[in-house]
Amino acid sequence: MLVCPSGIDLSSSALRFLSRLPAARRLERGTRWRRLSADRQALPVLAHLRCGHTHAQLAAGFGVGIATVHRYVAEAVEVLAALAPDLATVARTAARKAFVILDGTLLPIDRIAADRPHYSGKHRKHGMNVQVIADPFGRLPWASPALPGAVHDIKAARTHGIIVALAEAGVRCWADKGHQGTGTTVRVPYRGRWEKLSEGRRAVNVSHAKIRALGEQAMATLKSWRLLRKLRCSTTRITDLVKAVLTLHLATSS
Repeated sequence: MLVCPSGIDLSSSALRFLSRLPAARRLERGTRWRRLSADRQALPVLAHLRCGHTHAQLAAGFGVGIATVHRYVAEAVEVLAALAPDLATVARTAARKAFVILDGTLLPIDRIAADRPHYSGKHRKHGMNVQVIADPFGRLPWASPALPGAVHDIKAARTHGIIVALAEAGVRCWADKGHQGTGTTVRVPYRGRWEKLSEGRRAVNVSHAKIRALGEQAMATLKSWRLLRKLRCSTTRITDLVKAVLTLHLATSS
């Protein structure tokens, strides 16, 4: 395998933040020696999450075994996922904001056509459903655990308790037609063909769409971590990967 120097489009603060975590874990476990230092251990993890490099590519680039890279990545993802904010905390914070935006996205996975639970009829591909909350500036404060792609957005929102959490916190929320029927403080556009809607309802839908467009920035933030654009791992690991990405994003964007 050919090896060449490469860059990661992240600031040095991401490396400093992540390198502190394995260093603390080593002290906690009493680990005396590792093939790579804490700083060097953080680099393949960032390359894996941000650039989507495989374990084999990282092993060749850093001169270690594939099993070593797998262990480094799994250890870092576990620690990062544990630091991700929970929904209750985010809802309390959102109560001080004018509103939030709720939207769902599909993280593509490599699954065969027969694997129906993960097939999204809307997107016509296999993936995992992740619900995202964005603030009025399009920033990403929270992303949900991953559910099979066949799960509808409204069912996913109810499964995660998003609707109840936002209602209890008194947070106004803008969502798309996929969340129709949630009621409470969630606002969705009017349903129906454009030409059959009244002029007033059309104006409401246009205004609603402009507000929801800010949520696309949060989606773009999540998928700027290229690993999430095409996941080739077990579906049981995807929730922790999303939480790990969220933790890194929040730690380096504040």
